[in-house]
Amino acid sequence: MGQFDGKIALVTGAARGIGQAIALKLAADGADLALCDLNAEWLEETAGKVKELGRRVECYSVDVSKGDAVNETVKAVEKDFGQIDVLVNNAGITKDGLLMRMSEDDWDAVLNVNLKGVFLFTKAAMRGMMKKRTGSIVNIASIIGLIGNAGQANYAASKGGVIAFSKTVARELASRNVRCNAVAPGFIRTAMTDALSEEVQQKMLTNIPLNKFGTPEDVANVVAFLAGDASGYVTGQVISTCGGMVM
Repeated sequence: MGQFDGKIALVTGAARGIGQAIALKLAADGADLALCDLNAEWLEETAGKVKELGRRVECYSVDVSKGDAVNETVKAVEKDFGQIDVLVNNAGITKDGLLMRMSEDDWDAVLNVNLKGVFLFTKAAMRGMMKKRTGSIVNIASIIGLIGNAGQANYAASKGGVIAFSKTVARELASRNVRCNAVAPGFIRTAMTDALSEEVQQKMLTNIPLNKFGTPEDVANVVAFLAGDASGYVTGQVISTCGGMVM
């Protein structure tokens, strides 16, 4: 028996990396999955892995920054599965650059996906959770939203916004037994970090007390905890999954 047996989880940005790891962890723990991403081809790869775990899965190609598209997607998921028990807002992008050279388009693009997308999916999915008087929302933030980072003003603002948004949602929905928490990953091992020179990687590691990069699975494990019944008395919290970078 898995902790998510009989439950439906919707994960955005599920095509690659952290989003894929989250989807696979929830599926391994018994959830059926509604996978959302803009890249339909990559999404099918995640879906194939979920099917190998014996869980039902459906894919939805959606731009998380478009309100009408998000509303239609949530309606489709609720029609296909009957309910949404867990919402994981993971979709995110970066368009880095120093503030003095950052374009308005790059600012808007990051805020629209990383913050507006969380708002849109949460607003659309929370209605069903409130009606059932149960549900868990987990938003993927970043330690950059806690400490800032040169060259990432747009990203830091978006992730800081996700943290503040999560706390507000937690307060608004607590009376309906719907919880909302955030996970703030640090440096996570990805194809991008693997491509960095050994010198650069060692410099990054000096800021991590555990002296190692995290993995997508490290983040997925924390998400699964926050989404499940084991964290039933936890809401409005931010868990930094960063090897001790933020204490």
